[in-house]
Amino acid sequence: MTSASSTNIATLIAADRLETGAISEAEDRLRTVGGEPEGHHWLETGKAIDLSFGGDIAAVRQALQPLEGQFDICVQPSTNRRKMLLVSDMDSTIITVECIDELADYAGIKAEIAEITERAMQGELDFEGALRGRVALLKGLHRDTIRQCIEERVRLTPGADILLATMRGWGAHGLLVSGGFTDFVAAVVEMAGFDSMAANRLGISGDYLDGTVDGAIVDAQEKARQLHQARQQLGLPSELVLAAGDGANDILMVEAAIDGGGIGASYRAKAALEAKANFAIRHNDLTALLFAQGVPLAEWQTVD
Repeated sequence: MTSASSTNIATLIAADRLETGAISEAEDRLRTVGGEPEGHHWLETGKAIDLSFGGDIAAVRQALQPLEGQFDICVQPSTNRRKMLLVSDMDSTIITVECIDELADYAGIKAEIAEITERAMQGELDFEGALRGRVALLKGLHRDTIRQCIEERVRLTPGADILLATMRGWGAHGLLVSGGFTDFVAAVVEMAGFDSMAANRLGISGDYLDGTVDGAIVDAQEKARQLHQARQQLGLPSELVLAAGDGANDILMVEAAIDGGGIGASYRAKAALEAKANFAIRHNDLTALLFAQGVPLAEWQTVD
């Protein structure tokens, strides 16, 4: 390990194992754009490393792009790395599935619904229209199916619980914002350890889904609004925000975090979102967000 004071950090998180030659290559790439290396620090030996440098963040980020086939790379200022507000999407981010697709499976129409979901997440369809159209197709499904779906299908993405537990350990607030439905989101809030939530509400008549969504839709604009509202209520500077998602309806939320000087991350995301993120997670699980915040493995909080 070498160390030095620095203004900026490039964190490299290996898909497999980070070899010494790769570190040298990364430092050489820093030099080509005036990002003079000032030392490095292992967050986990052979897995994740912080490279300190002086120079322009945008230029260094671009210079390191050829290495993204081997690493998840986060380039940022060295100050305020540990964020105090995590705002995250749920489906295919904090959990491994799209809940509406899984719910549709119980109605025998998963393929039809999943195709619409995919196009909406790619940004090819209007989110609200696509959501209302899919919900209409679920009309007549018994409300008990929601609980069955949660118990049988909903699982946390690897690293989600560790991420939440570790961030809450230093006092951060977790907000789960979803274009999905309150029953699912409330369950995931408890499973993962979030503090608050915003989601859509399925219309129910008697014991059956009535094919509608109650109230205003939680869409891309509302996700961004929820981020700003939570930050203001907590009294946090904008650079202490971390947002994460996977689809086109997360773009405004992710951009809001980036514009404020924080981290806007994409997790195994659709191309539309990945192009906007300042940290793209392609190879690792959600604990990459801890490495990006400079948290060594020894400080991660385990979950019983």
